[in-house]
Amino acid sequence: MQLEQLELIGGGTLTLYLRESVEAMPHFRQRPLVLVVPGGGYNHVSPREGDPVALQFAAAGYHTAVLHYAVGENARDALPMRQLAQAIGLVRQHAAAWHVQPDKIAVCGFSAGGHLALSGAVLVVPGLPEQPRPNAVILGYPVITAGQYAHRGSFVQLAGEDPAAQQAFSLEDKITPRTPPVFVWHTMEDETVPVENTLLLVSALHR
Repeated sequence: MQLEQLELIGGGTLTLYLRESVEAMPHFRQRPLVLVVPGGGYNHVSPREGDPVALQFAAAGYHTAVLHYAVGENARDALPMRQLAQAIGLVRQHAAAWHVQPDKIAVCGFSAGGHLALSGAVLVVPGLPEQPRPNAVILGYPVITAGQYAHRGSFVQLAGEDPAAQQAFSLEDKITPRTPPVFVWHTMEDETVPVENTLLLVSALHR
């Protein structure tokens, strides 16, 4: 396995685990890539939702990567979204050299990382006119809404205390027919991110 680590804008990093491309496995010379986005309420980047998840995808035959993005006060001005867009763009830029299928890049995010992953698919970030988008999205107990059922701390980190500024990062109202395929799971008993986040998302996807 080949290990790569790239620096991103604003101090972020992208760590890649690339499976070997060998002639003995001609059908696997190029592989899809799953980009893992850990959670942490935009306050920290959770280690348990990073490398352990990526290595499971690697064991299943995928190229994988883990995004370490801006948190805390550094998360303002949509910097995590810019870092994710840069990461996707870098993977596509190096797709030939890394034997990645450029049209099969999925993002897999958990909690606030799920918010960031889906933001990469649906949120319009100012200053990114040609924003690279993922081809699919995998979400675990994602933060979605800045409304009644918000995981409020995530939105405070992104936008401060102003509810109007937070609403710009709410995602349930930004789903369109151009949204890529989404797989999402949650549990009814979740005491951190209310399950209504996922129910709002599923309703929007269904519409």
